[in-house]
Amino acid sequence: MVEVTVTPQSSLADRPVQIQVRGLSPSQLVTLRAWLKDEQGECFQSRAFFRADGAGEVDPGLHAALGGSYSGVWPMGLLWFLQPDTLFRRLVKRDVAGSPFRVRLEVFDGVCLGADPREQPLASCEAERWYVGPGVQRVPVREGRVRGALFLPP
Repeated sequence: MVEVTVTPQSSLADRPVQIQVRGLSPSQLVTLRAWLKDEQGECFQSRAFFRADGAGEVDPGLHAALGGSYSGVWPMGLLWFLQPDTLFRRLVKRDVAGSPFRVRLEVFDGVCLGADPREQPLASCEAERWYVGPGVQRVPVREGRVRGALFLPP
């Protein structure tokens, strides 16, 4: 049974995570896809093609991506190379304290170039990427023409 995991499953957006796929056939060619919807409902996604090792595992931190949104060994590549489906959109988090970005990770058999809704992933999981840690207090700043926010640690 194929399984994809993200460790830790919930983390701050600037912290590294480990992505692993297990249960593949040795040397199996797979596509790893990451995608999320921003607060306006815009979809951002990335994909990378990998060949499983002799144990039937893929780890983007150890194995080089053969192509896709990037190539080479990039442990966080699937998260760093997210691109909008609509040109000229930017991934911006406005509500930094209220909710995380929920990134969906999926594994497909072979090279998967499009988002064919009929194609079922071999496995999937979800990761939460928070922009403010637990207990951090957000204080609005309004002084003269200065506007901003001060984030105070717990």
